[in-house]
Amino acid sequence: MGLECWRFRLPLVLAVIFLSNLFCFSEKAPYYTFVKEASSAPPISFYDYIIIGGGTSGCPLAATLSQKAKVLLLERGVSPYENPNITDIGNFATTLSDTSRRSPSQQFVSEDGVYNARARVLGGGSVLNAGFYTRASSRYVHEVGWSEALVNHSYQWVEKKVAFEPPMLQWQSAVRDGLLEVGVMPYNGFTYDHIYGTKVGGTIFDRDGHRHTAADLLEYANPEKITVYLHATVQRILFTRNDKQKLTATCVTFNDEVGLRHRACLTNKKKNEVIVSAGALGSPQLLMLSGIGPAKQLREHGIEVLVDQPMVGQGMSDNPMNALFIPSPLPVEVSLIQVVGIARCDSYIETASGLSFAYSWAQRLSEDDGLFLNQSGQSSMVTPETVANAVETVQSFVNGTLRAGVIVEKIMGPVSTGHLELRSMNADDNPSVTFNYFQEPEDLRRCVQGMRTIIDVVNSRALSKFRYPDMSVQGLINLMVNIPTNLRPRHVSSAISLEQFCRDTVMTIWHYHGGCQVGRVVDRDYRVYGVDALRVVDGSTFYNSPGTNPQATVMMLGRYMGLKILHERDRLSYEKN
Repeated sequence: MGLECWRFRLPLVLAVIFLSNLFCFSEKAPYYTFVKEASSAPPISFYDYIIIGGGTSGCPLAATLSQKAKVLLLERGVSPYENPNITDIGNFATTLSDTSRRSPSQQFVSEDGVYNARARVLGGGSVLNAGFYTRASSRYVHEVGWSEALVNHSYQWVEKKVAFEPPMLQWQSAVRDGLLEVGVMPYNGFTYDHIYGTKVGGTIFDRDGHRHTAADLLEYANPEKITVYLHATVQRILFTRNDKQKLTATCVTFNDEVGLRHRACLTNKKKNEVIVSAGALGSPQLLMLSGIGPAKQLREHGIEVLVDQPMVGQGMSDNPMNALFIPSPLPVEVSLIQVVGIARCDSYIETASGLSFAYSWAQRLSEDDGLFLNQSGQSSMVTPETVANAVETVQSFVNGTLRAGVIVEKIMGPVSTGHLELRSMNADDNPSVTFNYFQEPEDLRRCVQGMRTIIDVVNSRALSKFRYPDMSVQGLINLMVNIPTNLRPRHVSSAISLEQFCRDTVMTIWHYHGGCQVGRVVDRDYRVYGVDALRVVDGSTFYNSPGTNPQATVMMLGRYMGLKILHERDRLSYEKN
């Protein structure tokens, strides 16, 4: 049967796959029988698909592929179901700042001097984030070249398990009304769509404040065809060469929690693959450790160069976040991101309440003198004395009930990009990453416009009851300047210049991406250039962060590519027969 005929049959094939999911036996989280400790893995095992990274894309990808094939999903972290505090909305800040050995969060500081964290847990970033659920814009889908019909199906598949309408209590409602009051129009109500104006988005927290994550999407999996290993840290991908000397991915090696080495290999079929879904940091890092990356850098670490690919680790971006912390004379609910203002200047305004992010960062700094140097060894203007002053400043405005909110802005894109490099041969170590925040003037312009919108919202009538009457906007700006939200030097002008304020007080919103981008490292089907049987399917392939929060699109991508891969598998089987 010709390719054109198969294209014609694609909608029917996908419908059959979808219907088969409805009738397939499944298991409910957290009682998955197929999730096991890596220490129980045999020395060598064989699968049709080996997925590296049980994160936001890896879980839906594995669940989908398990409908037709034998799948191994390797996750280096813990289960989100082990500790009920992990999934409680009130523990958002404490989970992120947890530095214990079994923490779901692995902290790092970028070369820019900005605190960050990467997931180390089944479900990935969806276990750590602020929970906002929103789709990519139609324009984004078109520019990437995805099938709109399959994208919509894949979003809906995700939403049945993890997306909810938020309750919208007092603080969130006040910020919504403030955005409308200052002209971030129109009002689009509750919607998953990414459109200009003010809207109430989805959330992965249910009405009880319980987080639902990408790990819940494993409920779709066929338990007879999937194995998930926790504490399985993949060290490298192994390759063989075919008759034409082209590399083919065949196996992976991984260590369990006590350091014992295991190997998983593909069954001897041309249609089987290794798929890397280790995230924007993990995926380029693992390609490099496996010999695919910039030759000079690999040789410096003693790694055999299998494919000289200079674009691995390039194009790294993190959407910069800047904020105003607003102490309130009235109690506020504990809420994470529910409302967003999508301004025409391509700055996104979001809010949370009842959680003292600033205090959490200041307290963490005061407990760890080692963070007073950034990763390059450059000294910061942040000292123990300034930390103590910052803690005192925040405590003077925040009582025991955390009567405070924060309004943040994130810029679209961003335009500025950086790079990632290896620090060591250990896959558990954080790589070195530079995001180059505000290197491009366009990003700085958007930040300034976004901060002006926040200031207008703070001055709005809608938010007036949550403001201390003697606390001016300039006072709020001064407060932020004095909170050590990062390790970057502070400048005197940052209290009066919004441009300098953006540079000095920049934080992450955990939406980093790039490093294995489409057209540079992988093709439009996410196959790694120069290698057979190897793909990368996660946010490392993105040029821009989709929507106001990428998690919905990253989960969608796992489902989307799972269906496309299964369709291709069926086509190859038909042609062989």
